[in-house]
Amino acid sequence: MDLVIRDARVIDGTGGPSYRADVALAGGRIAEIRREGEPRPPGRRSLDAHGLALAPGFIDMHAHSDLALLRDPAHEAKAAQGVTLEVIGQDGLSYAPVDDRTLAEVRTQITGWNGDGSDIDFDWRTVGEYLDRLDRQGIAVNAAYLVPQGSVRMLVTGWEDRRATADEIRRMRRLVAEGLEQGAVGLSSGLTYTPGMYATGAELTELCRVVASYGGYYCPHHRSYGAGALAAYAEMVELTRAAGCALHLAHATLNFDVNKGRAPELLALLDAALAGGADISLDTYPYTPGCTTLVAMLPSWASEGGPEATLARLRDDATALRVRRAMEIEGADGCHGVPIDWDAIEVSGVSDPRLAGRVGRTVARIARERGQEPWTAARELLIADGLGTTILQHVGHEENVRAIMRHPAHTGGSDGILHGSKPHPRAYGTFPHYLGHYARELGVLSLEECVAHLTSRPAARLRLPDRGLVREGFRADLVLFDPETVAAGSTFEAPRQLPTGIPFVLIDGRFVMEDGRRTDVLAGRAVRRTPVR
Repeated sequence: MDLVIRDARVIDGTGGPSYRADVALAGGRIAEIRREGEPRPPGRRSLDAHGLALAPGFIDMHAHSDLALLRDPAHEAKAAQGVTLEVIGQDGLSYAPVDDRTLAEVRTQITGWNGDGSDIDFDWRTVGEYLDRLDRQGIAVNAAYLVPQGSVRMLVTGWEDRRATADEIRRMRRLVAEGLEQGAVGLSSGLTYTPGMYATGAELTELCRVVASYGGYYCPHHRSYGAGALAAYAEMVELTRAAGCALHLAHATLNFDVNKGRAPELLALLDAALAGGADISLDTYPYTPGCTTLVAMLPSWASEGGPEATLARLRDDATALRVRRAMEIEGADGCHGVPIDWDAIEVSGVSDPRLAGRVGRTVARIARERGQEPWTAARELLIADGLGTTILQHVGHEENVRAIMRHPAHTGGSDGILHGSKPHPRAYGTFPHYLGHYARELGVLSLEECVAHLTSRPAARLRLPDRGLVREGFRADLVLFDPETVAAGSTFEAPRQLPTGIPFVLIDGRFVMEDGRRTDVLAGRAVRRTPVR
């Protein structure tokens, strides 16, 4: 054996009781599991795991590391949490498939998520070429990719707010099929982000039929997490039912005052669909605030035509006044149909370093300090930062967070944006926060249940036959953590602090974290869709 992990408390990912065992690794896989009292396997190297829990590597079902994986080979933010696989290409916007025009547009649109990419050689255009680039360069953790529906629509129809023609839908179906053939695991949407939000339900259903034929899943950021949240969830359930497609609800929470305490209504909707034979899963992050870009708060009509058209509207006083009215009085669709509360919008990152003084302040506070109205401060910031401003939106409810994470269809996803000087702490802390705060301290889930939510359930959604469990023959993607001390180090005040209590992480049997330190191992690879059998 290459390595024997001795005397570990094995939490195997099934949700069943833990047990003590020696676990032997060979050739990047789990070769033997010898329970306490059985003969101990020999190995060239052994690791004393007394006092530590051994679990499958955690799977981040909602990550925004599309460029971070290329920019930062160490990727310590995720490796230190025990994450061994991330799912990227989220919220309908990413960098493949693209052409020269749409690459420039999407780089501008999601600068707030990933930076402008000026430090990246974009030597790909297709999904397959992007996945090949990850493999060629070498990455810290494994990565699976979703075809981004907004990027597909951008390629075919541009930024127009209109119905797609039958020919355009055929072209979009072909692009989705090509992405799946090249290894994507499904399709994502950002239905509060332009231009993906311009798609009708009928258009999305046609794309989901393609996804279903390849055995993938649909992962929508649906049309509202606020005033229309329950109707938006219901739309996604019905849409995928009609398409015969598996559904995975992205960051499935209920926010804003209109949804306080309404998680049971969402769960009842999902339970009814599951009882009727639907294939549904979801992910959440274990925090109440959300994180997105400031430009995403605008009404959709203000972003039609792309980033330059958006900036032109913001510079025009009369149009900007219409935008303000939509946001502050009517409740813009970008802000989920709820009038914006500027005291709840905290700037977490800027693209222009000259604007760094705004970071960590709410828009309302910035306005007070500058003697302005909040809309004026927000408008000036959007223009000055070229739409690259990232925000925290403090609109969540703890009772909803806890209720949803208990559901059997739940999995963990960080929704972690690593860009910006003061990112959401979920980027560095999601998985230890689940284990330490919600399992150990609050008992919302047992430790065994919590590990299952973070491992075997996402592996099942991704159709990965040899990941997500501590089982002989499975890949040796493993994490060793101390159940008594594991905790997120990241906070809203210091969001880039690494977790405690996770000393060892292995991918394919190789240490990417050893004694609490990042090694130089780049064991990650692009994890491509498992063909339908």
